[in-house]
Amino acid sequence: MKRAVLVGLLAWAAASGQVKFIQFPGCIAVEIDGKPFTDFYFGSDAPKPYLHPLRSASGVIVTRRYPMEKIPGETLDHTHHRGLWFTHGDVNGIDFWMNEASDKRANVGRVVLNKITEVKSGPKTGTISGLFDWKGPDGKTLLREARTMVFHSDPALRIIDFELTLTAVEKVKFGDTKEGTFAVRVAPGLEAPSRNAPADPPRTGKMVDAEGRQGEAQVWGKRAPWVDVYGTVEGQALGIAILDHPFNPRFPTFWHCRAYGLCAANIFGAHDFMNDKTVDWSLTLEPGQSLRFRYRVVIHPGDPVTAKIADLYQAWAELQ
Repeated sequence: MKRAVLVGLLAWAAASGQVKFIQFPGCIAVEIDGKPFTDFYFGSDAPKPYLHPLRSASGVIVTRRYPMEKIPGETLDHTHHRGLWFTHGDVNGIDFWMNEASDKRANVGRVVLNKITEVKSGPKTGTISGLFDWKGPDGKTLLREARTMVFHSDPALRIIDFELTLTAVEKVKFGDTKEGTFAVRVAPGLEAPSRNAPADPPRTGKMVDAEGRQGEAQVWGKRAPWVDVYGTVEGQALGIAILDHPFNPRFPTFWHCRAYGLCAANIFGAHDFMNDKTVDWSLTLEPGQSLRFRYRVVIHPGDPVTAKIADLYQAWAELQ
């Protein structure tokens, strides 16, 4: 999806701010230090809210652009992998994960905008907050999501802090499935080498978790406070790390990270991750009960060691 120049453009940021926002119908553009960083999509044509594309401080795109755009050298699998997003594959049996309209399946939900509650720029940080409804195929709301995203200005890093609170409108059960939850689909250069992938651009991706485990075989299905996916994109050494806050439910999270480019934090998929069908990590909320999640996403130059991801994690984890 390409953002069009639309009537009714509203600038939400002061001219002096380093983090600025521009609102379009169904989309808010994020600019950091005078350069485009990402766009936040939530319009009626979006099956869920998502950020696309994400860029490094140097301006290189680090997320896959499909299915919003078709770019030579990208694989065209998993059309539901839209940039960076937050949904789950089984909520009362309804799929909010693989929920593209093109799938034409009956039991599919959508996460739709209720209202944007704050768009605030600033010299060092900028904030977008909103309320979103997780609706079943019958149009009934199962969950209300309160979302706050804080975007940071930094000379070398791009940092986004997420606070996501899910409140049950009716009794809901998060099913035990690997198909979830807080996720990013990375650019081709950050995919692991594969003989089935296009030759160009080169696939140089590696992944490592906070325990030092490397590659899909060791990272997938394991629990850790953070995972970093890194490699070379457009000739630059870059990475993207997802950090799981110690106050999150069931910390540390399981990781659903694949060599082909998906990396997701998922606390619900134990029986898949542990390869034990007797295990059930489903979770039920009664009406009015909530789950609160906090994540930090860090886009950095270099690898996890040179970027000091472990130190960045420790400093962030100590924040209340």
